[in-house]
Amino acid sequence: MSKHISSLAPSVAADASIVAETSAARVAVSPLTGRISLRARGDLAAFDAALGIALPTRIGARVGATGIEAVCLGPDEWTLLVPLDRIGQVEDALAALYPARPHAVTEITGREVTFAIEGPRAADLLTIGCPRDIAAIPVGEARRTLFDGATVVLWRDAADRFRMDVWNSFVPFLASTLETGCKELAAEAV
Repeated sequence: MSKHISSLAPSVAADASIVAETSAARVAVSPLTGRISLRARGDLAAFDAALGIALPTRIGARVGATGIEAVCLGPDEWTLLVPLDRIGQVEDALAALYPARPHAVTEITGREVTFAIEGPRAADLLTIGCPRDIAAIPVGEARRTLFDGATVVLWRDAADRFRMDVWNSFVPFLASTLETGCKELAAEAV
């Protein structure tokens, strides 16, 4: 497993998870979870059996079962979220498939930080930096997109609740952007 190194400034340390909290929205750093990037082609039945879930095949679709959540990010690309203590087990299960089903597995836990974004104006907050139509992302799906120039994966968990996976190097910048946006949206309501 890679070592997690947070790029958050001390004022926004990962253990002090709140980035911003206003009447409009709340942004917090989510607890660390295991992440695996999987690239595979062809028949996915062996991968489904090894993981205990049926990998989604439509880009943006996601599934979750047996403690694993998977999102399809491309025609042959998935991100798997797994409990930290199961990363090795999942990697071993996938490695066992390699002789018959060549594929690529990369453990990327330390690469990203996840922001939990929720509240009555969470979707509005995301529109300040995202060119995608946030309202068009169905609940229960995810999309790779841009937020203020940084590539992110945006998960929609509910109408007013999102997760945003951000590469570590962009975390301070995007935390600041989201904090400013929260304050601006809250000020509009006054």
